[in-house]
Amino acid sequence: MVMKTMAFTAVAQARPRGGIAISLPFDPAAAWGDRDRYYLAGWIEQYPMRAVVAGGTEAPVMELGPAWCRDPSVGAGATLSVRLHPEGPQLETMASDLADAIRAEPQARRLFESLATHYRNNYVSWVESAKRPETRSRRIGEVVAALAAGQRERR
Repeated sequence: MVMKTMAFTAVAQARPRGGIAISLPFDPAAAWGDRDRYYLAGWIEQYPMRAVVAGGTEAPVMELGPAWCRDPSVGAGATLSVRLHPEGPQLETMASDLADAIRAEPQARRLFESLATHYRNNYVSWVESAKRPETRSRRIGEVVAALAAGQRERR
């Protein structure tokens, strides 16, 4: 299963210190699963973008800095075409042995899904670099234990 891309049209709102804010017209938890935060990638009009949206809020908002206002067609008040998807490794796209082990431990899953992309990449790359099956199994166990203990990165 591939994480779905959400496409919508939104009006950019001015932020007090510059930049724009875009309200998401959908519940990210319903689209991509309940998480503490969502690391997203996608496009606003023709421009590629990355953003973080906090989970658990009633009105999720994507805040973008002043650089977005360099093009007046993307500034405050503009109606924008937006396409978003979660970035980085997702449980649905990972090897089943690692994904199943993370899914089996709720605390590990919640932390993994809320981590920034580079932390998720580091965990997955470390497991995938194992040359022997027994090393891979041991590393999967260590990853799940570290995530369940709240560790963002392997020590």
